[in-house]
Amino acid sequence: MKYLLTMDVGNTHIKMQLMDGTFVKGSYRLTTKTPRTSDEFGICIREFLNTYDLKKENILDTVISSVVPKIMYSLTSAVIKYIGKNPLIIGPDIETGVEIKTDNPKEVGADRIVDVAMAYHTYQRSCIIIDFGTATTFDYVSNDGVFQYTVIAPGIGIISSALTSQTAKLPDIEIQKPESILVKNTVKGMQAGLVYGYIGLVEHIVRQMKKELGDEECLVIATGGLGKIIASETKLIDVYDPDVAGKGISIIYHLNKGEIA
Repeated sequence: MKYLLTMDVGNTHIKMQLMDGTFVKGSYRLTTKTPRTSDEFGICIREFLNTYDLKKENILDTVISSVVPKIMYSLTSAVIKYIGKNPLIIGPDIETGVEIKTDNPKEVGADRIVDVAMAYHTYQRSCIIIDFGTATTFDYVSNDGVFQYTVIAPGIGIISSALTSQTAKLPDIEIQKPESILVKNTVKGMQAGLVYGYIGLVEHIVRQMKKELGDEECLVIATGGLGKIIASETKLIDVYDPDVAGKGISIIYHLNKGEIA
């Protein structure tokens, strides 16, 4: 069996996945901010494959979606050296099946491109894709596959870090939702403010987008590590899928190989 090795390089994490179409065989996560040589990336790739008893011969091809240019030389070199493939790099000029009509299409990050491609090709309808990453992005793709509108908010992790770094006595906290917004200590008070406040931010942005778009029936999809916390607390999110990026990368790869119409 051969799998597509996808790499979603974000500002905080690199998520590697083994994909069979849109089926996820396995996932592996690295910290982006840790400096690594091509050999160190290569060892990580080899260990990932070993976890699933796979060798480089089991890799059909490799695709990279990245918003962190400075690591691309080492990562690409690792793929070539340890997998023996020249990776396909996702960018605004690649065929996605989605028309990008923002003011400056070339500035749209690869992470956003793979998200909207996955949503449109999977659901064949208008969608708002909320990606809870270092920043939280709200991207709209229309019924006819046009990506034109976006909202970008600070991620919940950034807000949490700012809260503790800019105050003298507030501690670092785990991001989780208290049972009630009425709490009696500092840590839970911070958690309540973060999570309940962020739920309010998400709901207001989604409602306002739907209103101004005149599209109250569009599907709302959430992804990203912290997205599960918020998605479970609001009826305005219809689908939570942690693998939107990997699926989108796979769809774009097969589209460029002429295997998807």
